[in-house]
Amino acid sequence: MPLAMTFCAPCGLYEQEPTGTEAFSNQSTDFKEHPMSRLLFVNMPVKDVAATRAFFSGLGFEFNDMFSDENTVSMIVSDSATVMFLNEPRFGDFIADDICDTSKAREALMCVSADSREEVDTFVDAAIAAGGSKWMEPQDHGFMYGRAFRDLDNHVWEVMWMDPAATVPQQ
Repeated sequence: MPLAMTFCAPCGLYEQEPTGTEAFSNQSTDFKEHPMSRLLFVNMPVKDVAATRAFFSGLGFEFNDMFSDENTVSMIVSDSATVMFLNEPRFGDFIADDICDTSKAREALMCVSADSREEVDTFVDAAIAAGGSKWMEPQDHGFMYGRAFRDLDNHVWEVMWMDPAATVPQQ
């Protein structure tokens, strides 16, 4: 399983490694049966779709080519979450206002989970080595540890580990 997908394993998002359109095929659309079960599609503007794909491929992410073309790339985060990177002109087709200048402001903070502190460091170090940049100092709260980086378009991505014992309800 690619490194990026292992980060969702502790959350139970992956029972098996999805590929291609399989990432969408096992989803229930019966929202009455599973009222909290939803697919998440995050749309983000990028300057260079090919460079973005190469950057995130280097971090272990896979892509759904059925929903990718020269203007858009569909990155599989988990079997229920996808990031759609669209070049700025294509992204502009979907909005009525301006695209956020991510060198000056944040439109969102993306966060993915990790299995361990070491995976947090491995992931963020790989992102920086691939052309991303450091964002903020590491956050160490004992039971929770995270670091963050900016991707090629200055979108902020946090990578976080939480001690599973810390999520057990206290009695």
